[in-house]
Amino acid sequence: MTHDPVTSAGFRARRQNQGWMKPLVSLAGLAATVVAITVGAILAVFTAAAVAIIALCASVLLFFAGFAMRARRQAGRKARRAEDLGDEVIEARKVGETWVAYGWDRPGR
Repeated sequence: MTHDPVTSAGFRARRQNQGWMKPLVSLAGLAATVVAITVGAILAVFTAAAVAIIALCASVLLFFAGFAMRARRQAGRKARRAEDLGDEVIEARKVGETWVAYGWDRPGR
C-alpha cells in the first residue's frame, strides 16, 4: 500500500513536519492575523462612528420634540385664555363704504 499525500487530508497530515514550508506558512498565518486585526479595528471605528451619528440624530430629535411640546402647552394656555374671555360673536354692519363692528369693548379692560 502506498501513501498518497493528496488524499491524506486529516489531522495527521497537518501535524507532520512541513520542512522548508513551515516558516512560509507561519509568515502567511501571521500576515492573515495582522490583516484580520486591522479589518476588525477599522470596522470597530466605523461602528463607533455610526453609534455616535445615531446618538446625535436622536438628541436633535428630542430637542425638536421638546420645542413641539412647549409650543403645544403654550397653545393650550392661549386657547384656555380665549375661552375665559368669552366666545362672543361680534356684530358688524356696513355703514356706507366701511364696516362698523360692535362688541369690541369688553368689560374689565
